[in-house]
Amino acid sequence: MSVIKHKAQRVGIFIDTQNIYHSAKNLHHSRANFGAILKDALDGRVLIRAMAYVVTTESGEENAFFEALEKAGIEIRSKPLQIFLGGAKKADWDVGLAIDAVTMAPKLDSVIIISGDGDYVPLVEYLQNTHGCQVEVVAFGKSSSARLIETADDFLDLDVNPKKYLLNSDNGRNSRRKD
Repeated sequence: MSVIKHKAQRVGIFIDTQNIYHSAKNLHHSRANFGAILKDALDGRVLIRAMAYVVTTESGEENAFFEALEKAGIEIRSKPLQIFLGGAKKADWDVGLAIDAVTMAPKLDSVIIISGDGDYVPLVEYLQNTHGCQVEVVAFGKSSSARLIETADDFLDLDVNPKKYLLNSDNGRNSRRKD
């Protein structure tokens, strides 16, 4: 991996919210701190756009989370959760994220994909080879595709310092003290 980061770089950040949410929940029994993740991923460079791809439910219980993302300077791209006959659910934004990254690539020096999903490998290769973009991946390494990490120009492993990137992190331990 060879990466160049300088303060004048134009950066677009594309967040696979479901991937990071479930990784934080399953690996660390916590919630991701998207503000801290965004700050470290950007690393002092020029943010052109940061977009989070989210799914809405009928109950609207995710609205406070969406507001927190917007306060962190992240644009929300949402669509409703699909529930199929028989109860199967689908919440997939991979194609939408990829199309936005490809569309914005001519205006960017660096594309940051916040996800460990190996389905993004062809997107990374396309952005590198067709648009000459530097592509960085940010995710929890323990749940990330080895091929995605290998293909990216840089990888920020959130598992190196998980407490920094989690809210109310106790890494699954009970934080209440017994008296």
